[in-house]
Amino acid sequence: MSVPHEKLATCDPIWKALRQEAVQMAEGEPAMASFVHGTILKHDRLEGALAYHLANKIGGEDVSPMLTREIFEEAIDADPGIGAAVRADLSAVFERDPACHSYVEAFLFYKGFLALQGYRVAHWLWHQNRHPMALFVQSRISELFDVDIHPAAQLGRGIMIDHATGVVIGETAVVEDDVSMLHGVTLGGTGKEQGDRHPKIRRGVLISVGAKILGNIEVGEYSRVGAGSVVLKDVPPGCTAVGVPARLTGCAGAKNPSQEMNQVIEETNPDFQI
Repeated sequence: MSVPHEKLATCDPIWKALRQEAVQMAEGEPAMASFVHGTILKHDRLEGALAYHLANKIGGEDVSPMLTREIFEEAIDADPGIGAAVRADLSAVFERDPACHSYVEAFLFYKGFLALQGYRVAHWLWHQNRHPMALFVQSRISELFDVDIHPAAQLGRGIMIDHATGVVIGETAVVEDDVSMLHGVTLGGTGKEQGDRHPKIRRGVLISVGAKILGNIEVGEYSRVGAGSVVLKDVPPGCTAVGVPARLTGCAGAKNPSQEMNQVIEETNPDFQI
């Protein structure tokens, strides 16, 4: 049984705002009205809209959009944490990206957000031992969005992947809550290790454009990694690492770097290499 929109809005303000923005988009751009209605306005909840939207992108000749939608709905219904993470991720994009002016923009068009939600379904499938389907979803996400997140990786909520092109996150990587990263980031292995071989990114970290963090190392909470850096050793909490190879240049410059998105690096300790 569907829930009336006015009742649902009282307990789901993000869905309420998203629907209101969708109405305004459809009225302001009539050419997109059918797309907006089919993707958002005909659905009773955010989860249903997301399953429909992703299935139309990921489904195709190999696995039909209808079957893909059923699989996505199964995952989302089985794990309420996916819906909570979707809302946290959507809020993260809206609050942190100055180019994002509405929830509906991020939901419909931002490939970092969409790739992340596809990963969340693939992760659920992986842990149901449905590895082929999880890898199918991963492969399609990589083809569509140029974002490659292994289904076994562990990602928290409130994550923003800005621009997203070229992001790679390996099998044993961990990304905790409230992390922001930009395009070209790699959380990879060194090529020499087996087993647990990928980075552990703690809460509130900001990883800037093109940074490479390699090996089973830890980037401490509320730290920053500068653009183009190659990090091969642990970064302490609340610090900034920059360079090739990365060195510590002082504190992170903010209490919550992933929220403030300040990528300007001021060297205060240029000789301290990690």
